[in-house]
Amino acid sequence: MTLEEFTATLSASAPPAGITAPLVALWHDRRGDWETAHQVAQEIDDRNGAWIHAYLHRKEGDAGNAAYWYRRAARPVPAISLDAEWNEIAAALL
Repeated sequence: MTLEEFTATLSASAPPAGITAPLVALWHDRRGDWETAHQVAQEIDDRNGAWIHAYLHRKEGDAGNAAYWYRRAARPVPAISLDAEWNEIAAALL
């Protein structure tokens, strides 16, 4: 699935079948459901989950918590927009 195909699914009522949990979290976030995105991200115990968790806390405005999760993801705190970071994460996971 390409990034364009993935973003086209955002008008559906549920995430596409067969996608990974990190993509499910991003799907919910892009649809404006931060809480569900965060719940899904909390269950992902790897660097991808930490990256999404970091992004979500950055979006929330909790810079300290976001920095912790970026360290767990082994990634620097980005200086790009949230939309650009969402696209970067999604593209990396697709």
